[in-house]
Amino acid sequence: MVFERTGGGAAVHVRLPFADRAEAGRVLGELLMPHGLSDPLVLALPRGGVPVAAEVAGRLGGPDRPAAMDVLVTRKIGYPLQPELGVGAVAEGGEPVFDRSLLERLGLTEADLADTVARERAELARRVHVYRGGRPLPDPAGRAVVVVDDGLATGVTARAALRAVRARGPARLLLAAPVGAPDSVRALAGEADEIVVCAQPTAFRAVGQWYRRFEQLTDRDVIRLLEGERR
Repeated sequence: MVFERTGGGAAVHVRLPFADRAEAGRVLGELLMPHGLSDPLVLALPRGGVPVAAEVAGRLGGPDRPAAMDVLVTRKIGYPLQPELGVGAVAEGGEPVFDRSLLERLGLTEADLADTVARERAELARRVHVYRGGRPLPDPAGRAVVVVDDGLATGVTARAALRAVRARGPARLLLAAPVGAPDSVRALAGEADEIVVCAQPTAFRAVGQWYRRFEQLTDRDVIRLLEGERR
């Protein structure tokens, strides 16, 4: 499957599936080049967004150093009876965001999810400590910020991340992903100033179907990538 987009002043051919997240990040970075981002802050949604964002930061930086990059930690809020079904998400520094239509269909209220939210906040805090070791989240105020994930399925995690960043006053806020479900991309339009997605295939079931290699990443993988960017 081939999509043609314009980036970096030339046509960019997007071939699905991507080989891996690194290839997807290189293509995404090319599409972001024409957006005129001066000294951007690239914030990756871990874990899967980190290898994508590392390539994006390299493409958006100068010849000698990549653009500034860090993680913005998020956690999915799962349906208690089926935890893999995301009914909401929470990002560090932000409030929980819920898929209200899904909650209504499931007969749930936010109060029903209080214990789940508390557990996810605890895991979020653990990951912030592991990934940044006490360093604060870089201040996005007055900067161009690019929030990067490896794909947009329901979009609820990206929504929580964008709202958390927006509350801190960026000059410009972009959401970037290699692939996204068309309905989810449209639903996110009001959350960012711009959304850059390499491909929006209609037969979208899961993010992983659009990658040949889509291994589960570990905390160690995230730390290794972040340390590589800092060097």
